[in-house]
Amino acid sequence: MPEKIKLAYLLAGGCAGCDMAVVDLSETLLDVLPHLDIVFWAPTVADVKYKDLEAMPDKSIDLGLVSGMIRLAEQEHMTRVMRRKCKALVALGACASLGGIPGMANMHTKKDIFDTAYFDTYSTDNPEGITPQTKCLVDGKYELTLPEFYENVRPISAVVEVDYFTGGCPPHHSFVGAALMAVLEGKLPPPGSWLTSGKAVCDVCSRNPGLKGQERELIKEVRRVVDGQPDQEKCLLQEGYICLGAVTQGDCNAQCPGVNIPCRGCGGPIPGVKDFGLRAVSAIAASMADEKLVDQIDCPAKLFYRYSLPSSILGGKLK
Repeated sequence: MPEKIKLAYLLAGGCAGCDMAVVDLSETLLDVLPHLDIVFWAPTVADVKYKDLEAMPDKSIDLGLVSGMIRLAEQEHMTRVMRRKCKALVALGACASLGGIPGMANMHTKKDIFDTAYFDTYSTDNPEGITPQTKCLVDGKYELTLPEFYENVRPISAVVEVDYFTGGCPPHHSFVGAALMAVLEGKLPPPGSWLTSGKAVCDVCSRNPGLKGQERELIKEVRRVVDGQPDQEKCLLQEGYICLGAVTQGDCNAQCPGVNIPCRGCGGPIPGVKDFGLRAVSAIAASMADEKLVDQIDCPAKLFYRYSLPSSILGGKLK
């Protein structure tokens, strides 16, 4: 293990949940820190500026972590800078790897989003119809700028080459720790791979009937979590709650099903799957006793592509 690995962290268009996943390593992080030289962590943790990263020599950073998706020109620019400066780049979490929940905005136009944010809500008072502009002249002499708001959300792999991907919204801190240790110890899969245990959520779920030696039953009804209290001992999917654990990476150790919440796919696709939503539709349809039950699923596109629409074969075409 090398004495020090230079590490950079960039939050693009995310919520900082992935940052917290790193911080939640707590004592484990203290064990890792002696082997890391954190040269950049913006905009959430360190008091550094983008120009500081831009001034660093290319390929001078051993490992870069990027969380969040690409929605603004600023996020694309800084992700490209990270790629130039880092020898290895990791997409950390569902947003960076797949587009994440913000990617569902691809079902709407930029105009739809601006109308909702600046005109149509009850609490909005905007009689002059002002919307964000990339340039604004104040007092006739001060030019203020904002980054361009792109038409679509994209994962970071849409703008730069990514060496490794991780899922999770956010990733569980223990998994982040395992991924960092894999980097420190040089125990990494080929570039372009997901850093994962390779197991599905169902493989590690205590509710899985197969792990209990029981026969799996077909879905006979579709229920929402507000429709009743699931039986803690039974498979959520067999009870009618649409759970995507069969096609989702289980690096979370099935924590959501463990507290009666169906898996929604934030862990990303199991190895070998390129389009998460497509595989999820196939798996759920094959588990139904009657295909007419599909009509009972509320907004299937936002269920099956909740975390992965921008990285799917559909991309931004659902409008």
